[in-house]
Amino acid sequence: MTYLDNAATSFPKPEVVYKRVDEVLRKISGSPGRASHRMAIEAARVVFNAREAVARVINAKDASRVAFTKNATEAVNIALKGLLKPGDHLITTSFEHNSVAKTAGALEKRGVEVSRVRPDRLGFVDPGDVRKAIRKNTKVVSIVHASNVFGSIQPIAEIGRVCGESGVIFMADGAQTVGAMEVDVNGMNIDILAATGHKALFGPQGTGFIYVREGIEPEPLVSGGTGELDAVLEMPDRLESGTVNTPGIGGLAAGADFVLGEGVEKIRAFEERLVEMLLRGLGSIKGIEIIGPLDAKKRASLIAFNIEGVKPAEAGLRLDNDFGIMVRTGVQCAPDAHREARTHPEGAVRVSPGYFNTERDIEEFVKAAASIAGK
Repeated sequence: MTYLDNAATSFPKPEVVYKRVDEVLRKISGSPGRASHRMAIEAARVVFNAREAVARVINAKDASRVAFTKNATEAVNIALKGLLKPGDHLITTSFEHNSVAKTAGALEKRGVEVSRVRPDRLGFVDPGDVRKAIRKNTKVVSIVHASNVFGSIQPIAEIGRVCGESGVIFMADGAQTVGAMEVDVNGMNIDILAATGHKALFGPQGTGFIYVREGIEPEPLVSGGTGELDAVLEMPDRLESGTVNTPGIGGLAAGADFVLGEGVEKIRAFEERLVEMLLRGLGSIKGIEIIGPLDAKKRASLIAFNIEGVKPAEAGLRLDNDFGIMVRTGVQCAPDAHREARTHPEGAVRVSPGYFNTERDIEEFVKAAASIAGK
């Protein structure tokens, strides 16, 4: 079995992640922040340590500005629905993941104005186009850090600078990048960062987070669950209504610590090498068309492609059934991106190596793709 679907969910996880989830689940059953007994205090310590670990990964100076969510989609909804009111203007792109695209569409129906900046043919946004789209009522710019279809890494530091100069809040969707490459909320001028825990941070599914810079206070998406009836909650409690997923967050902390211990630069270099092998191998096969840039340094650790005469779903089934290789097929929850790539509605095959894959995995995958293309 060869797992090459890490852009969806990383597998396997570091062994410390499995151990930590099991340990918290078995031994720390108290609800964090809900009581003064030892188990509740220990549960609160699990969450606190995870907040600190995530803050170190993204270089956030104040860990209390990190609130845990169940995924990046929830984080996106908290930010956009909590900040934008009828008459406000949102700038996003025409190739976002559905977490942003559908939320923007829902807000549009409520009276929020939405502009969608288009990328070039390789999936890159020009910061100048973002600047041109800014209006007097622009409140938020939301752009994916790396497209989950094109793979293209966006110039978010430059986009963030444009937003800062215009007094506009900048949110980055870091689902494909946090843990896999440098994400510095200060150095990259990011006001809000939405991210998941189950991809490159190696946490369990059902974990994610939102970072919100001091001075920005989105209205909570969910109310209740803690505090006095008339109390005004501060971050992070105001965005963490109800009991959090303590075992999952404990596992996320272990994954974040693993990333910090290995070093993001080392992880990025390794995955970049595998992507380079994939680009070279797939590029040599007749009938294969790759979506996005052909430079491994300019893309995340994923490649979406199509095989002439073979539907993506069929290719995925054959890879699994005939070769024991697991990839993602279809539109990858980003139909707008496939419209830009002109691969909608069938989508594409997406292969996404992770830190625990090997060069042999890539070689076997390229052979399998060549076999399918040849038939």
